[in-house]
Amino acid sequence: MKPPSPAIAFAVATLGIAVFSSMDAVMKGLALAIGAYNAILWRSLAGTLITGAIFLAARTPWPTRAVLRVHLLRGGISAAMTILFFWGLARVPMAQAVALTFVAPLAALLLAAVLLHERIGRGTLIGSGVALAGIAIIFAGQARAAIGPEALLGSFAVLGSALCYAWNIILMRQQALVAKPVEIAFFQTTIVAAIFLAAAPVFGTPPAVRYWPALVGAAALATTSLMLLSWAYARGRASDLAPSEYTGFVWASLLGWLVFSERLSPYTLGGAALIIVGCVAGLRARPRTPLLETSL
Repeated sequence: MKPPSPAIAFAVATLGIAVFSSMDAVMKGLALAIGAYNAILWRSLAGTLITGAIFLAARTPWPTRAVLRVHLLRGGISAAMTILFFWGLARVPMAQAVALTFVAPLAALLLAAVLLHERIGRGTLIGSGVALAGIAIIFAGQARAAIGPEALLGSFAVLGSALCYAWNIILMRQQALVAKPVEIAFFQTTIVAAIFLAAAPVFGTPPAVRYWPALVGAAALATTSLMLLSWAYARGRASDLAPSEYTGFVWASLLGWLVFSERLSPYTLGGAALIIVGCVAGLRARPRTPLLETSL
């Protein structure tokens, strides 16, 4: 069969980002209503049922012990990343949270230098400086707006989540070499659910019936987004599709305005622009390697 054109692959990747942004909006509403922990716990349990059904239907073989260790490590990092992000998202505007997460690909390059002993080029350092300036502008906007310590803590939580995601990017390389998307989706969702379920006797609260459609919907949106992105990245180069990630800022701005009446401040807009410019410059300055090609 003739492979799809790069434009189609990019369009599918953009759709995947839009679906994921919709999930963020649903989860923000749930985090505000029942708390970030319970929103993640029950969404993960619903997601486990959905991805488990797909895993069994596809007759995916059980992973080896070595592959299972990779799944467990990434699942643990994903649990920390998820709670930090959605706890922060409940306290800051969606567009601002998404803008802060854009530092993850660039942070992954810096982390690769530490973990994988890869050389950091001058362009990557310059791009990092530009991205840090963008972060500083966003925080300056927060200080000027005097929106309180909760928003400041929320922003730091989102930045912490972005750093966890940077490590996740490194682990994605290992997973991509040994597991299929269906297997990755099932084990990541299941491991995150198991981690949060362990704390359920202390923090867990069964949600009211009226929240279950949103919880199941969020799980379905997350699974759909992963499948769309997996389809696109299996048929297009990561370097061509990576810019689709930045459309998340547009979706987050639109959904934040429509659903939560959030206004897009000039500080968030300017900071996001600098973060995107810095990340693109840093990534372009880095020689093409298997890390970049398999992790985005």
